[in-house]
Amino acid sequence: MLTGREPGPAPRTPAGTQPQISTFKGQERALRADRIGTPGLLLSVLAATAPLMVVAGVMPTTYAVMGIVGQPLLFVILAVIMALFSVGYAEMSRHVHNAGAFYAYIARGLGGTAGASASFVALVSYSTMQVGAFGIFGYEASALLKEHADVTVSWWWPALAGLVLVGILGALKVDLNAKVLGVLLLAECLLVLIFDFAFIGDPGREGVSFQAFNPDMLSGSGLGTALCFTIAAFVGFEMAPVYAEETSRPQQVVSRVMFTSIGFAAVFYAFSSWAISVATGPSQVVGAAQQAGPGLVFALSDTRLGSAFSNILSVFFVTGIFACMLSFHNVVARYAFAMGREGLLPAAMGRASKSTGAPALGSLLQSTVALIVIVAFAATDRDPVLHLFTWMGNVGALGIILLMAATSLAVVVFFTKRGVARAQASRLTASITAALALTVILVYAVSDFPKLLGADPNSSLRWILPGIILVAAVVGGAYGAVLRSKRPQAHARIGLGNEAFQLDLARSSAEAEKAPRA
Repeated sequence: MLTGREPGPAPRTPAGTQPQISTFKGQERALRADRIGTPGLLLSVLAATAPLMVVAGVMPTTYAVMGIVGQPLLFVILAVIMALFSVGYAEMSRHVHNAGAFYAYIARGLGGTAGASASFVALVSYSTMQVGAFGIFGYEASALLKEHADVTVSWWWPALAGLVLVGILGALKVDLNAKVLGVLLLAECLLVLIFDFAFIGDPGREGVSFQAFNPDMLSGSGLGTALCFTIAAFVGFEMAPVYAEETSRPQQVVSRVMFTSIGFAAVFYAFSSWAISVATGPSQVVGAAQQAGPGLVFALSDTRLGSAFSNILSVFFVTGIFACMLSFHNVVARYAFAMGREGLLPAAMGRASKSTGAPALGSLLQSTVALIVIVAFAATDRDPVLHLFTWMGNVGALGIILLMAATSLAVVVFFTKRGVARAQASRLTASITAALALTVILVYAVSDFPKLLGADPNSSLRWILPGIILVAAVVGGAYGAVLRSKRPQAHARIGLGNEAFQLDLARSSAEAEKAPRA
């Protein structure tokens, strides 16, 4: 197994036993192993993609704003790019098991300073996406209460209630979280498939047409921005390596889950967006989306399946958002844990709960950040969807695209430095191709950011919001440079994760053997 910058010998352990590490630097610094298997990890990862929110929210918005009929084909194209990225990413996950996934891989390939920069970008990106989801969750939940219980509450009350529940679940065992996410995810997918087949069974005036898969339907000035919109639907599959320390067989489980989730997302989303175009007719889908907005799917379902189904759909739309929030919360907590363990955040963040094995303090940190942001947006009377959800979601997606591109480059450098470039030639080719494609999407995302926000092209937000990711990268890189200068041993351990503490034990054992006996 390739392990990177090992600064010392491996610990000696009796045959047939697993190496143990000291309680202070090991047991509390390691996430509980064997907590989650392939099904649980797959459900946790897919829950982050929020299938119902993508189908009912992202797809109509993309049709309406971008005016591109070939949206189903976009999901196929993006699936290819994500699969190319995952070829090298999955191989990297076999050699590096670290809850800091993105930044750990970048540190192993591009050095500790780059890894420190990436760690702050990852923490900010996933945090903003998770916090942003509270906006749409609060808005939709308050709308449900108004419609079905005749109770009027401000959006931030349901958001705060969701915050408390997510925080509690985030501090518990990850296998319990997986069960909660699994139930909600399966319900979402079933409902989506029901209305998908209803749309196809009762098509619009043009019948069951496959025109949306025609490459000519991708024409239009909004293609680049549409890629940015739809790539967010895939965000989640890359979380699988974050749980590597908590799986029983990370070398097999992580890569299997990643490719399965990409395949699922590609088929599920391409099929669903095509079904929407069939229900309205390909030539009418853009106009219908512009007229109905995010309510398009609900309106189409209502005429085919009745209002009772639409009401059920509305409820699971909210629970699906909750599942997405919980999934992102778990990932942020684990990034905070990994960073605390390696000196990039206070050491307390890098200790796991003795009772659950979960990163409880990392969970608390994310809950605190979310609370501050929700209160700030509520106090300033900002729109929870147009501002909190849209702003934060797009900032987070931008950061994750950047991390993917940097990780693809890091994979190439990692294996090349170790003299195995020829043996890994096919994987490195895939990584280079993915890096180029992701860089193109990143450029589109930055240049078309006003469109993503629905803001004026001259608005200062077009630079301020992307600037959040830039600031995170600069602050993280500066801190990494300080560590390299002031604490070179700590800098050398960035990305090593729990292996660093195994090395501490090895060093202590070696020193004990050399010490004179009384």
